Amino acid sequence: MKHLNIILGFLFVSAFAKAQQLESYIREAEQNNPQIQAVELRYNIAKEKTNEVQTLPNTKLSAGYFVSEPETRTGAQRAKFSIQQMLPWFGTITARENYSNAMAEAEYVDIAITKRKLALSVSQSYYILFELYAKQKVLDENIQLLQTYERLALTSVEVGKASVVDVLRLQIRQNELQQRKAVLKQDFMAEQTAFNTLMNRDADIAVVIFDEMTIPKEDAIVENQSLAFNPEVLKYDKLYESIQQSELLNQKESAPQFGFGLDYIPVSERADVDISDNGKDIIMPMMSLSIPIFNKRYDSKTRQNELRRQEITVQKAARQNRLTSLLAKAISNRNNARIQNETQIKNLQQARDAEQILTKSYETGTIDFDDLLDIQELQLKFQLNQIESIQQYYKQTAIINYLTN
Repeated sequence: MKHLNIILGFLFVSAFAKAQQLESYIREAEQNNPQIQAVELRYNIAKEKTNEVQTLPNTKLSAGYFVSEPETRTGAQRAKFSIQQMLPWFGTITARENYSNAMAEAEYVDIAITKRKLALSVSQSYYILFELYAKQKVLDENIQLLQTYERLALTSVEVGKASVVDVLRLQIRQNELQQRKAVLKQDFMAEQTAFNTLMNRDADIAVVIFDEMTIPKEDAIVENQSLAFNPEVLKYDKLYESIQQSELLNQKESAPQFGFGLDYIPVSERADVDISDNGKDIIMPMMSLSIPIFNKRYDSKTRQNELRRQEITVQKAARQNRLTSLLAKAISNRNNARIQNETQIKNLQQARDAEQILTKSYETGTIDFDDLLDIQELQLKFQLNQIESIQQYYKQTAIINYLTN
């Protein structure tokens, strides 16, 4: 029991270390990936627009000089200076801020979506690297096995129990496996470049790969309700809220605008008369009101906002249906990978049993190298299929995590 606890503890630590290894790659990718940086900059721009909408309309300043000075009772008017400031209706600036913040929140959800997609891409690329790496290890093991068979065949040839053809067939088989390994190595280098590109680092940096991976005995429980919290769905809620704020802003902007101003007119003194207020400058406070009598523009925008709300609602439903379909497909593919893996384990064990029977017959001098090659080929096939099933299992798990976590 003590040894069992030690083994289980080791397996737990090993699984945790593997998860940490991949998680560290994902965090590094999030920090360095230029696509995420671009989305974050776009969000910062949207946040900065909040300061932009807090401003008032431009203050109007004007000045004029009378070429022909008009005479008044108190003197001639020489020039005219004006200042005017228009003000939006009460609450308009706040409505603009709310609309700008709503648009920024929609951009912020894009950051979460981009990070999730990046984590999915990094995970899937990593699992492909594991598959290519594990297949090379399996080919090495089988090449060594064939070399052992070759030594047995050479010994049998010396005692007249096998022919040189058997040796040549074993060597040809080794050459084929060497070729397959070379191809896998090239595929591994290409995928490693793609992985490093996601990390935004040099393409030739070596990636640390798991030595082995196994499918857990039980899968985590998946709830379809968690799809409602997927950022791809939440994005539509944020867009809907931005349209709501857009309509509130539209209602505020359709209200009248009012303004305040001041006119100043300097007046020259009259030298020919002595009257009160002679040469007194003119100061005239003013108030203005801008009324949108022809408000078809605002009515049209209200109808547009209503249509956009309907569009967002329909798009959200379509996206939820799409994600539900993807989740069901990913769960099915993961279950299929588990079934395939269990089948390959059984087949592999039976193939190894057959191999042991054939190799033991060497002691009696009745070894059949044709059967031995057939069993070795089947064993290799089962090993490669098992690796593919493990890769497919974790690839589909990554998709499920993207959709539900």
